[in-house]
Amino acid sequence: MYGIILIGGIFATDRIQRYRLTMRERNRAQIREAELRAQVAESENARKTEELEEARHLQLSLLPEKLPELPNLEIAVYMKTATEVGGDYYDFNISADGTLNIALGDATGHGMRAGTVVTLMKGLFSADSGRMDITDFLQQSNDTIMELRFGRAMMAFTMIKIRDKQLQMSTAGMPPAYIFRARTLKVEEVCLEGMPLGAMSDFQYRVFEDQLNSGDTLLLLSDGLPELKNPDGIQFDYPRVLEIFRDVSGQHPQSIIDRLVDAGEVWRKTESPEDDVTLMVLRAK
Repeated sequence: MYGIILIGGIFATDRIQRYRLTMRERNRAQIREAELRAQVAESENARKTEELEEARHLQLSLLPEKLPELPNLEIAVYMKTATEVGGDYYDFNISADGTLNIALGDATGHGMRAGTVVTLMKGLFSADSGRMDITDFLQQSNDTIMELRFGRAMMAFTMIKIRDKQLQMSTAGMPPAYIFRARTLKVEEVCLEGMPLGAMSDFQYRVFEDQLNSGDTLLLLSDGLPELKNPDGIQFDYPRVLEIFRDVSGQHPQSIIDRLVDAGEVWRKTESPEDDVTLMVLRAK
């Protein structure tokens, strides 16, 4: 009887040891699996970070190296990219007849897709903006983006032509522009409704035409500043942009931008911007 109990105890002990060994092997396998998952996640995060950095460098490389120096205009520009590249873009070129062509755009989405749309618009603007009128350029660009089937990737875009005092402007889904009139000391809001490029075929874009007389100042912006949030989640918004612009609209373009940027920084405090912030100010001499 004692021998049977002893043998049974040996069998029980052996089973316990085998169970413990199995559990240790299972735990080691789980730990190894967790380590592999962590390595994969780290590699994926590194890849995404590298992609965003490439997109950011691409975005910045497409911007003009310097601003146009013209006898009749003073120009200042500001751009701050967000943590994830949103695709803001601005550009200038001068036609053979002296017309200044201006682009300000905001590609939808983030990362390389937005960077691809910006690259396309850079090419189109460099090749065609000087030889085409505004509506033809916007319609051709719209058709090109739609033909390439970028999916939801589109480009909100403002295009301006200035020759002497004459101003022409059209927008495709961009925020309003603001014009300070030196003669009346009032600010006009120019809001042209238009679908972003690549959103709808055969859209008829409207053109705003007027004069920029000495002292008149034009403010253009992407939606980054108005949609900047404070720690409570409240947006900076357009009325605040307009109020600040009214207060400083008679100053030099760079001073106007500095005031708007400072106000945005105070507003967001420790919050990181969710989108690129771009401002452009032009003042007629």
